[in-house]
Amino acid sequence: MAAVRKWLLAGLLVLVPLIITLWVLDWVVSTLDQTLNILPAAWQPERWAGMRIPGLGVLFALAVVLSIGALASNIVGNRLISWWHALLHRIPVVRSIYSGVKQVSDTLLSEKGNAFRKALLVQWPHEGMWTIAFLTGNPGGAVGAHLNPKDYISVYVPTTPNPTGGYFVMVHRRDCVELAMSVDEALTYVISMGVIVPGGAKGLPPINPEPVTGPA
Repeated sequence: MAAVRKWLLAGLLVLVPLIITLWVLDWVVSTLDQTLNILPAAWQPERWAGMRIPGLGVLFALAVVLSIGALASNIVGNRLISWWHALLHRIPVVRSIYSGVKQVSDTLLSEKGNAFRKALLVQWPHEGMWTIAFLTGNPGGAVGAHLNPKDYISVYVPTTPNPTGGYFVMVHRRDCVELAMSVDEALTYVISMGVIVPGGAKGLPPINPEPVTGPA
């Protein structure tokens, strides 16, 4: 029975990551294949190929994104996009949604933005407990009037093992430690619940019986 249990665990360790990876890829491909529905019926792959071709929607979506990016990179495209932005900002309900989403996307995806460019170590949820966080910016507006942007920073604290859920908090700069690891390495550390240490040794370290008051 001990050998059977060992083989079972070994098999799960091999199959579970593979199955989850294939499931995620299948979901992504299936979702992007839905973009083909915007094409006229005569242009559908089932019409001229006589069968469904998995992954063709991925190539189509990539071509659309590249085409829009190429258009937005020239002068004519910039003027068209500026006109489109101005039009959307004139629609009451759409204006609030679009402007908020655009500001977030510009902050996260722009090469000039600082959001999610630094991994930090912060005390959360109370003093003496430390966790991984990501820099998102500085307090501004009415919040900046109460929290000096020179002293406080805005951070995102992800949850484990799903980093898409988390907490937005503003902490004092002196209570943060900038980590010498990339955002990808920090995300791996968070998702693995500390099991995978980027650049660190394998195995569990011994537990220090003495209370820890802060990072070394």
